[in-house]
Amino acid sequence: MEFYKRDVGYIKSVSSAFLEHLSKKKVRQANEQIELFFEPSPANSDINNLSNKLKYSISKDNLSKEILHEVDSSYSNYPLKIYELAIKDNNYIGSDTWRFFKNKVGDYCIEEGYRNILVILTDGYIYHKDTQLKEGNRTSFLIPQEIRKNKLNSSKWKEKFENQDFGFIKINKDLSDIEILVLGINPDSKNVYEEDVINAYWSKWLTEMNVKRFAIKQAVLPSNMDKIIKDFILDPI
Repeated sequence: MEFYKRDVGYIKSVSSAFLEHLSKKKVRQANEQIELFFEPSPANSDINNLSNKLKYSISKDNLSKEILHEVDSSYSNYPLKIYELAIKDNNYIGSDTWRFFKNKVGDYCIEEGYRNILVILTDGYIYHKDTQLKEGNRTSFLIPQEIRKNKLNSSKWKEKFENQDFGFIKINKDLSDIEILVLGINPDSKNVYEEDVINAYWSKWLTEMNVKRFAIKQAVLPSNMDKIIKDFILDPI
């Protein structure tokens, strides 16, 4: 399966979990939001227009079968159109995940009094042409070439990772009021330890930011990921 179709399937499972959660709530208790973010924001105005149509705030004042059907229809159709437009643009500059956490995650994804859940679609690597910082063995990016260069591709990778303090550059954020689900890890097959290294980078970073709860999952077919997504989102904790 092409990776963008896999991601579209994951997004549909997230929206289905959101709707299932809503269906179990009494109308007077409804106060939920769902939204899709890009970092950086796409220059293509058509993509921005479609992403705006995926922003919903559901409360007791507008909860109805019609709005639930609209959410379901939007998340069944618009994500695929967004990916198709992005592919047509053919202008890949990377996803600035590190800077999103530094500057935006608090404002965009955390609201007091809510259960805040952020689902990240990624192959596990982080790269953006304008955010390539290094501080010792800490970086704002992670690519296969860097893993090989740092010799984190042998059975002794973990010892080196811990002793020499490899990882993403720390961000001074307290994310103790958000849960994060990282989906789609797709390690370079040339290194049998690649997935372990990627997981170590992400786990160390999220732990250092005091993320309330997180899970990191390798890329699988959407039909197999569906239960993982719904269990994470619908788990009342």
